[in-house]
Amino acid sequence: MAPMGEREKDMQIAVMAVGKLREKPLRQMADEYLKRLSRFGRYEEIEVPDLPEREGASSAEEERIRTREGEALLQRLRPGDRVVALTIPGRQRSSPELAAELQEARNRGQGRMVFLIGGSLGLGQNVLARADAEMSMSRMTFPHQLARVMLLEQLYRAEKINAGERYHK
Repeated sequence: MAPMGEREKDMQIAVMAVGKLREKPLRQMADEYLKRLSRFGRYEEIEVPDLPEREGASSAEEERIRTREGEALLQRLRPGDRVVALTIPGRQRSSPELAAELQEARNRGQGRMVFLIGGSLGLGQNVLARADAEMSMSRMTFPHQLARVMLLEQLYRAEKINAGERYHK
């Protein structure tokens, strides 16, 4: 593939997540992928606070938490953002499919693409209503902090694919 033109490289990609990466090994991995991704364009990680969950909380209480966490995510979105919510039932993509989706967004002149990761309770309906697409990493459930590192790795893999560079399979 040809190198990215300046217009194409201008797209910003944000990984927006509920909660901080508290475990040192996960934080180090996320930082390493963000560093690697920086040569492909403008990547940023945005964290919003997670709310405490009461043991034995009702489903209504859990939905209130998801909604309040979602409000914090939604406040950080811009009107023209392409929003991809990570959900278990979302559409699974192969690495080449994710690479193609990023390249198509760049070719369309997309200003910012935002991947949203909920907290331990997932994403609220308010966030899902705003999402342009839902993406699943797997039908299995992963801790939301690990999912963030996995997403950053897949974005790095996608960028390597789009740059025509070798990346292990």
